[in-house]
Amino acid sequence: MSDLRAPLQHPPVMTFDQVLEKVRYEGAYPTRERAEEAVRLTLAGLGRQLTGDERVELAARLPFEAASLLTAQIPDTQPLTGWAFVKDLASRTGASAATTRWDTGSVLTTVATLAGPDLLTRILRRLPSGYALLFGRAELKHVEPGPRGAAEPVGDRQSQPLLRRQRRDDQVAAPPVEFAQGSV
Repeated sequence: MSDLRAPLQHPPVMTFDQVLEKVRYEGAYPTRERAEEAVRLTLAGLGRQLTGDERVELAARLPFEAASLLTAQIPDTQPLTGWAFVKDLASRTGASAATTRWDTGSVLTTVATLAGPDLLTRILRRLPSGYALLFGRAELKHVEPGPRGAAEPVGDRQSQPLLRRQRRDDQVAAPPVEFAQGSV
């Protein structure tokens, strides 16, 4: 008999050393130590943002050392957007936002591989906007058809000039999709 409350166990598909090597390769870091610094900073930061079942499942899919970095953090009461997350990490290290964005993306694309597409989708739904690009995914926002089939953004008025131009030129052929504002 199995306990239905027990989370599914997914053994990590990489060791911590393999994670470090993948991050080193993806981030083009000169040393393993530099890659490890990026991994430690990013996973600790993610641990302050991610909560719930997604946090538990992600930890189960990471190598022990990486899972420990993630779960040792107490989640913040006010989650940060993706860009605020990068700026927060940059302020903690004194690095530039551009360098921190590179580091974060190098680590989180590896985390995305370990998480798998279904868990990653759930993680991105739980986090505020701006994280998808950090995980190596496009952050798309659904727009609904407006009058005469023209695209009207849901709750976003800043893209109106572009949409009016498209409507005027009758170039809206496919279902419209636009990038979310504030994505990194």
